[in-house]
Amino acid sequence: MKKNIIKIISCVILMLILYYFMLPPINLSDPSFWSFLFISFVFCFIICMVISFSDITFKTVINNKKVNKNKFTYIVLSSVLALLVLVGIINLINSPIFSAKSYYERITVGNGNFNEDVAPVDFDKLPLIDKDSSRKLGDKVMGQMTDLVSQFEVSNLYTQINYNDKIIRVTPLEYSGIIKYFTNRNKGVAGYITVDSVTGEANLVRLDHGMKYMPSSLFFEDLYRKLRFTYPTTIFGEINFEIDNEGNPYWIAETIKYKGIGLRKEVTGVVILNPIDGTSKKYKVEEVPTWVDHVYSADLIIEQLNNWGSYKNGFLNSIFGQKEVTKTTSGYNYLVMNDDVYLYTGITSVSNDASNIGFILTNMRTKETKFYNVAGAEEASAMASSEGQVQQMKYTSTFPLLINLDEKPTYLMSLKDNAGLVKMYAFVDYTDYQKVVVTDSSEGIVKAAQNYLGGNITSGDELVKEITIKSIKTAVLDGTTYYYLKDNEDTYRASLKINQNILPFLSIGDKIKITYKESDIKEIIKIEK
Repeated sequence: MKKNIIKIISCVILMLILYYFMLPPINLSDPSFWSFLFISFVFCFIICMVISFSDITFKTVINNKKVNKNKFTYIVLSSVLALLVLVGIINLINSPIFSAKSYYERITVGNGNFNEDVAPVDFDKLPLIDKDSSRKLGDKVMGQMTDLVSQFEVSNLYTQINYNDKIIRVTPLEYSGIIKYFTNRNKGVAGYITVDSVTGEANLVRLDHGMKYMPSSLFFEDLYRKLRFTYPTTIFGEINFEIDNEGNPYWIAETIKYKGIGLRKEVTGVVILNPIDGTSKKYKVEEVPTWVDHVYSADLIIEQLNNWGSYKNGFLNSIFGQKEVTKTTSGYNYLVMNDDVYLYTGITSVSNDASNIGFILTNMRTKETKFYNVAGAEEASAMASSEGQVQQMKYTSTFPLLINLDEKPTYLMSLKDNAGLVKMYAFVDYTDYQKVVVTDSSEGIVKAAQNYLGGNITSGDELVKEITIKSIKTAVLDGTTYYYLKDNEDTYRASLKINQNILPFLSIGDKIKITYKESDIKEIIKIEK
């Protein structure tokens, strides 16, 4: 009796220690909780064996020899085996083999119209600074803060958000080690860094009161431990760092649920935690404040899109016939529209060709998703094509931004040298990745777009007019053919690239509808007959 009490007390103490470090949710649908139970049972079994001075060996178990086993240890071992079998049965029932339709319906995908949904590119609000460049800019700012650089380091998070109509990346400082935590914990982490994704301007924002609940904190100030002990049964997903419209910092932690054990993950909402005072509040998806940009993680969206593409016609079809089976391409990027952040990724067939059958835009806050049925080049092909234009330089391409340029989906990439510095901009036609124009970055993004379009950029100041052609002349400038059209009043210029199906066949007396921009010579940016 005394030994059994010792065993129980020892197991309870052990499980509490394991729980403190493993921090599993007390939730039967979460795999980490089952891992916690399994490890606890194994250690409890060992403890019971040691206390009972059992001589059971692996060999005797395999040979089913009769041995003196303590009843308690026998129950522990049997429970572990029963749990493993139970988990296997539950997950088999909830797997795509039997529930393919449920996997297909994890995300609702509507049809979109690119020109209606995506506004023409505004080069004054184009996020050309990617995450890698943001890190370099953030490190540079931190290196100039002599009073902080020895105590803190910059986190690698760099969450892209829409902050008061500005596209920025934001990342917190962190304690630079255990000793630095103890010497600074009373004041907390001093601030965070913002990097403007358009201009590249980086700033360190110092806080009046430091952030105490951080991933680099220890004990009960550790961010994950704080969340777990506040919400012991909640399953957490990805955790992002964001700031609200007033610049106050917050941790945004996904709350998720599973079907079965660890299957068909879905976001139920978020917990928003104030890292300064530790206060937090749980929100359902439909209640999340609009300043929060990342409710759904990119990895979850990609996973659900792949399920949507795989299981439309059932599980067996996803393996054998593969009729209408699609998948996402090997990367993704973000677009910022209408005060929200959208995930962009291409959709391609499972045959691994070099083209997309269309692309997806998903709102990272609401998960509203639209498919754009526009066949075009796969992102990797566009990147390789842009690199091929300057292969002697050995520049590497960033993952493409998808923009609406002249009412057409167009890839925009930066070409970087070995030091990570942007040397050139590349525009690649989405529908034909062999159409590539690269421009030295020193000339600016607007000039790069002009080179791609033949000197024309669609903006908000265009005019529409119907004209009757009185004369037509052509000229070739820098390898591009231009048409000079004249009516009774004005002269207009149009690059052949504007419309190759109309311009070469125009005649004097034809009536056409043009969209143009006022300048020294009126630039036609769209032509209809």
